[in-house]
Amino acid sequence: MPARHSRHDHFPRADAARRTAIRAAVSALDAKWTAADTTPDGLLTAIDAQANASPDAAIAALLPWLTDPDWLAARLASALALLRTDPFARPPLRPVGGADGAPGGLVLADRGVVRLTLRLWPFATHTPAPAPAIFVTGRAALHILASGGAQLCLHQVAVTPAEEAGAFTARAAAPCHSTSPRPLQTGETLHLDTARQSVSLIPGARDTLLLELTVQPPSPLPIRSYDPATGRLLHVSASCRDSSFRAMALTLLRHLGRPDAAPLFAAETQSEDFAARWHAMRELIALNPTAARAPLAAMAAGDPHPEVRAAAKATLALFNKPSPSGEGSEPRT
Repeated sequence: MPARHSRHDHFPRADAARRTAIRAAVSALDAKWTAADTTPDGLLTAIDAQANASPDAAIAALLPWLTDPDWLAARLASALALLRTDPFARPPLRPVGGADGAPGGLVLADRGVVRLTLRLWPFATHTPAPAPAIFVTGRAALHILASGGAQLCLHQVAVTPAEEAGAFTARAAAPCHSTSPRPLQTGETLHLDTARQSVSLIPGARDTLLLELTVQPPSPLPIRSYDPATGRLLHVSASCRDSSFRAMALTLLRHLGRPDAAPLFAAETQSEDFAARWHAMRELIALNPTAARAPLAAMAAGDPHPEVRAAAKATLALFNKPSPSGEGSEPRT
């Protein structure tokens, strides 16, 4: 069989002049967009004006950026013009998702707790397996640019004021309920309370394209993942973006086998976010069980979250379980 080649196999590594021209063109386009976005009527200026607004108020104020397609058409035209100049240029738009046929998109703005994303659901020749329903504190508006014949399912879960304030536990979490699929309509705009509502799409015969505006402030309520088929809670994780970034960094350090970084893991076990505390502890145990023993004992004795405390106690018991030789053993993770 002939060898498969990626277009990146032809990247002009040896052509310094061409690579310099590509970088200059990308930088010029980035500067042009930034200048436009920071004018008095620009996108980033509009987002910054909502810095102290409630999520509902911010969504309402920024809604025109979803329903007026002219600015987006101009931006995409500029990006395509850059690619016509050189197909190896990369427009200054951050891609998200899109691996192995999964939904993807381009981040158009990411400022504070506000993000505006152009999302694409590719058509499918077969019905994909249902993805988990994800709930994140905040608000969202989805404006459908092209339905592609897709169908929409709405997922809903009850959240109490006490849970929003930090008393959430997996044991007491309400189940998720899902509606029957209904046709998605080009031009419609969906408004979601994303702590309680989530949507999923069943792809149609053509690609589905939409603009997604989210406002997701930090919250003691974790991100929750549910199985839409059973309504069962699958997983919780830190809702604060900083905590999520640190969690990913700790996981990377653990995979790299960096026991010298144990103090960073131990420090994160003091995070305000209970999901971040337990994630850090699990990673520390996997990285260096000896260094994990003392912070794990402290967590078992006094963590403010009952489920974290219980998990720490159960894990500590594995440390103290006698081995066949009569000595304590390290837990396997």
